[in-house]
Amino acid sequence: MTYRPENPVIVQGDKSVLLEVDNEHYRAARDVLARFAELEKSPEYVHTYRITPLSLWNAASAGLSAERILDGLQRYSKYPLPDNVRVDIEDYVSRYGRVKLVRRDGELLLVTDDVVLTLELLNQRQLNVYVDEQVDDNTLRVDAARRGHIKQVLVQIGYPAEDLAGYVEGETLSFQLRDRASSGQPFALRKYQRNAAEIFYAGGAAHGGSGVIVLPCGAGKTMVGMGVMETMQCSTLILSPNTVAVRQWIDELLDKTTLTEEQIGEYTGERKEIRPVTISTYQTMTYRKRGTKGRGLPILEQFPHFQLFDERDWGLIIYDEVHLLPAPVFRITAELQARRRLGLTATLVREDGREEDVFSLIGPKKYDVPWKDLERRGWIATAEVTEIRIPMPRERRMAYAVADKRERYRIAAENPRKFEVLDELLRKHPDDKILIIGLYLDQLAQAYERYGFPLITGETTVRERRQLFEKFKSGEEPRLIISKVGNFAIDLPDASVMIQISGTFGSRQEEAQRMGRILRPKRNGERAHFYTLVSRDSRDQVFSANRQLFLTEQGYSYTILYDHEVADYEPDSGGDD
Repeated sequence: MTYRPENPVIVQGDKSVLLEVDNEHYRAARDVLARFAELEKSPEYVHTYRITPLSLWNAASAGLSAERILDGLQRYSKYPLPDNVRVDIEDYVSRYGRVKLVRRDGELLLVTDDVVLTLELLNQRQLNVYVDEQVDDNTLRVDAARRGHIKQVLVQIGYPAEDLAGYVEGETLSFQLRDRASSGQPFALRKYQRNAAEIFYAGGAAHGGSGVIVLPCGAGKTMVGMGVMETMQCSTLILSPNTVAVRQWIDELLDKTTLTEEQIGEYTGERKEIRPVTISTYQTMTYRKRGTKGRGLPILEQFPHFQLFDERDWGLIIYDEVHLLPAPVFRITAELQARRRLGLTATLVREDGREEDVFSLIGPKKYDVPWKDLERRGWIATAEVTEIRIPMPRERRMAYAVADKRERYRIAAENPRKFEVLDELLRKHPDDKILIIGLYLDQLAQAYERYGFPLITGETTVRERRQLFEKFKSGEEPRLIISKVGNFAIDLPDASVMIQISGTFGSRQEEAQRMGRILRPKRNGERAHFYTLVSRDSRDQVFSANRQLFLTEQGYSYTILYDHEVADYEPDSGGDD
């Protein structure tokens, strides 16, 4: 047995992978693992990854071969790879594309690469209900109206389909990206944004046109969407997380493309405009008529705004922040497989575990750039991330000890001593634009009473939010207190510090989104700072550890401070001296 003690990786028979952090090859090995494995745990010294079928299929769809995956593992492994891991990697990677969906003479066909596999699929009860007839030893004619459902089933039974059945072109819409934005600033897509758009569209080939682009917050996912739209020149439906995001899409399209106000529609609770480019929210789309829940009604009767999908001949549907896609939209998306679908996100992590549905219904991951790569190139800000652990007062500790599990988290998260640390952090960043963000409205109200900074919650109107964001950008209001409405699609390019006083349990996606609010490049190359305040030795600290998993996978290291150390802590501003 060959033993290479200088290497940082140990691959185990259960397909878990251990990675030593304190190793000179750590960063290189981490970048290799991130392409085909999922991070599960990230304590100080050893991180644990898991190789799963879905992680391998995403890698295969991006063109990564089993040979390259095994080569990467062998290059950084201390010990020889277990035989079963080698075999399973080869097997799972080979399964992607062994089944293909194609269209021939107006019929949807499921084509396999061997007779035995065809018989195996025929005997799968979940799939058989969609099979009309067996055409030959390698071909099944299937229900064309159930293309998405068929793909979901194939993922579940372990043979993800390569969908080559093609797309409708949609209504033509002619426009261009501007060389100079309406605001007067020069404009052009960055190289990686153009690459992402080109890889997604694939020149109009059947193997392109559906999938997910993964880029950090602040790296310009909206620009990628506009690049795809310009390439395709067709009517487009855009779904986004909230009305603020809708307005920001409209602002960007008017500023950076030749589209006019008459060509762009807002379809929200406030307006119902249907135009060649229409932008709506997930909340609007999933509005349900009173009394229809659970009645087994047709989907359009349960969700009347789903008719928007049929109001125009859309050539492209963009799912902004696709990791937030609600279950009802998955249902309708299963029936929209003939339209090109672009998912945009900073993380494919879903707390509900429905990553397989994103893969089968929106499409596989098409393009991904590690956050640290873009940081090194200067496209996103260098960031320092710090967790500060704070003891609870004795009386609160007593309440925590006798509370039930769920209430314990809230008691710890709302620890009043966090404000003492927050006071100190505000003093250390006197000239920075600061966002204070949290989960609990009572805690945020206390922050408002203590500091007097403007408070933005779900009750704040869209108009008020936009006004406050503009004041923040201009420097008139350099500090904001914001609820979880600040997690998504807020363009605050000058925010340089975020202080998180409470979060949504152990949500990895929320941590990534919040970090992203401060990653847009700073003037003079100054660093961004992300602080998370947690109650020591509590569920708050446990959940914080889980929240950090995604950012750790992206190469960020959390500095751990205790409350008494904050006074002597000096933030590294970086930038030009």
